[in-house]
Amino acid sequence: MEYKNFTTFSVEVKEGIAWVTIDFPPVNVQGQEMLADLSSLALRLERDRTVKVVVFQSANPDIWVCHYDTNLLRDMSTDAVPRDEAKLLDLQAVLERISKLPQATIAKIEGFARGGGHEMALACDMRFAAKGKYKLMQMEVGMGILPCGGGASRMARQTGLGRALEIILSARDFTAEEAEAYGTINKALEPDEIGPYVENLAKRIAKFPAESINVCKQMVYESIDKPIQDALKAEAYWLYQATSKTAAVKRFTWADEQGAQFDLDNQRNWEQLVINVQDIDDKD
Repeated sequence: MEYKNFTTFSVEVKEGIAWVTIDFPPVNVQGQEMLADLSSLALRLERDRTVKVVVFQSANPDIWVCHYDTNLLRDMSTDAVPRDEAKLLDLQAVLERISKLPQATIAKIEGFARGGGHEMALACDMRFAAKGKYKLMQMEVGMGILPCGGGASRMARQTGLGRALEIILSARDFTAEEAEAYGTINKALEPDEIGPYVENLAKRIAKFPAESINVCKQMVYESIDKPIQDALKAEAYWLYQATSKTAAVKRFTWADEQGAQFDLDNQRNWEQLVINVQDIDDKD
């Protein structure tokens, strides 16, 4: 699979990781060009099981992804639309597609991520931000609208209602440390730590079977809105999707026949054992 001919970013695939470097001067504005590129990228990634992790980073030292292009909002209708006639916006549709990719997605944020840029980060599975460089803001309330790239919807799922409303209604900058405390990012890291941390995490995830990465991700997302009994049934469903497409049974057979699970040293070293077991060939 080739990852070329993008206008707003470049893609380098290495060791099962697609490094997407956003580079759309002067400020990585989130317009039709970026949405078209993201849609094209998603189309390729959906078909590619050799890529297991996608990392979104920026070539701009100050900005990860800017807000949505205001030129695209100038022509919005000033007439109210009935609820049953409302359709997904382009930004919502593209970011939802990014959210549903079979790969693990990581936002490595070393600059501002405001408005639609922050909503793009929320559409990723994990977010890591550099202290002293990262700032998030949802400014939409001050512009007379609301976060409309999934921000209002995903924010509450990340932070809870009160914090989501504080972020959205205050329309102020939040630092990496605040974002970590509020739950919009996984971790705030020093600028010299974020690169190695994200790379090590991405490389570790990329060692695991593509299909088990996908089913873990799909199940976690699916469980958010389900009652526990329905969520448990969904877990069982995704389990069978995994065992039918990975070498899971081979791994469990090895553990049983070798007595691996009864070895105290193995119990002490599961963090490394789960890497070693990847030597068992995946099912064809």
